[in-house]
Amino acid sequence: MNKRLLITLTAAVLLAGVAAGYTALSGATPDDAAQSVPAGAGPRLMVLSNGKLSTVSRTDPAGSREVTEQRCDRVYSAAGTISCLRPVGALKASELAVLDRDLKELRTVPLTGFPNRTRVSASGRMVAWTLFVDGHSYAANGFSTSTGVLDTKTGTLVTSLEEFAVEGMPQRPVDTNYWGVTFTADDNRFYATMSTGGHRYLLEGDFAARRVRPLTDLDDVECPSLSPDGTRIAYKKAVGGDPQKGWRVSVLDLETRAITELAETRNVDDQPAWVDDRTVAYGIQRDDGLNDVWAVPADGSGTPAVLVPEASSPAPIS
Repeated sequence: MNKRLLITLTAAVLLAGVAAGYTALSGATPDDAAQSVPAGAGPRLMVLSNGKLSTVSRTDPAGSREVTEQRCDRVYSAAGTISCLRPVGALKASELAVLDRDLKELRTVPLTGFPNRTRVSASGRMVAWTLFVDGHSYAANGFSTSTGVLDTKTGTLVTSLEEFAVEGMPQRPVDTNYWGVTFTADDNRFYATMSTGGHRYLLEGDFAARRVRPLTDLDDVECPSLSPDGTRIAYKKAVGGDPQKGWRVSVLDLETRAITELAETRNVDDQPAWVDDRTVAYGIQRDDGLNDVWAVPADGSGTPAVLVPEASSPAPIS
């Protein structure tokens, strides 16, 4: 564990060397040509445009967008709380910045690794993040992740879910990795992915009890995202159980355990986001390195369509 968290000059140089790759994933371009136009009132979507935190109208997401100067590699927002995983820079590790709706910085948490996922609970209280510590892909062998949670109300910080006890396992397996947290409405329970022994289980966690429970009947559930009504989980499902073949966006009914593969048949390596109870959004990288935010009905019907061009990290906001 200490080896993972040790920050050395060599590691910093490596971080800087791949920073451009992560900038591309967040939708950045070298000329940084995003144009800012007020997105208007009403429901909106927060996205990253050219690596900058932006908002668009939910009724016209492909229309004008308001672009700020706040840079993030990954972003999510709920109830006025913004989680921004800031970019890796030369001789600079990454960090989590918790911002309010006016982009005022409330707290920062220094991190080690490459920003990958972040989520905020519906109330805005809980913030979670995932970084790659080793490797840069969930399809690679030998990758390792670091996933933490912050309670913004009490200030309680859990730097790694590896601190939590695992039900049914007297000793946590050494190959365990966690990623892709999503919170329930009570700000205590959460879901995530737990990998061990070649399996990638849906995990149910209890923040107050410092305990997690792998749902071993639910394999190949990665990067879960709980629906607004709390009944379903959108996630990426490895094709044929093999991440090297890519992932399909799917929806799991938590009560019936029924799985619906959505109409998107391309590879989606993202944590889906619910625009509403009927629509799931996700990012897909284009051949030119930019991302588009796509959307598809959550019931398996319809056809995928671009929701926000040249953007990533979608989050619905009021």
